[in-house]
Amino acid sequence: MRNVMYMSLLLGASLAAGPALAQQPSGPPAYGEQINIEQAKKAAAAAVVEARKINTFMAISVVSPSGDLVYFEKMDNTQFASINIAIHKARAAATFRRPTASFEERVAAGGAGITLLTLDGIIASPGGNPILLDGKLIGAIGVSGGTGAQDHQVSLVGVGAVK
Repeated sequence: MRNVMYMSLLLGASLAAGPALAQQPSGPPAYGEQINIEQAKKAAAAAVVEARKINTFMAISVVSPSGDLVYFEKMDNTQFASINIAIHKARAAATFRRPTASFEERVAAGGAGITLLTLDGIIASPGGNPILLDGKLIGAIGVSGGTGAQDHQVSLVGVGAVK
């Protein structure tokens, strides 16, 4: 009887996880070497240039794959709330190995996506993106200060600067 109950629980869990797994067919990226300070500064500098280009003031954070802060920069006149938000976005993108925009999409869809909000470290707001080098996660960047679309745009420019 206990084996039947155990198998039922396993089957139920695998069916519930099925749709979530289907969204990530290739799986998350493997870990690579930790981003170094020069790469982090390069990502942040490119993000600052893009933020200026679109007339926004932003906080930019770059973290290692574990979510530990490697580099942080706040443009003059950036709202103070953006400091912690940028760090949170970077940490979530690194530790969950996916863009924070993916959390926003799942939460916005409602239903089971809302359960993401119960997980520690989630932020359902665009602007956090993993930084990959040779297909491996070396860190992440988080940007805050503009609209979600602007934060996402600026963070992607930062990601693109690391090669």
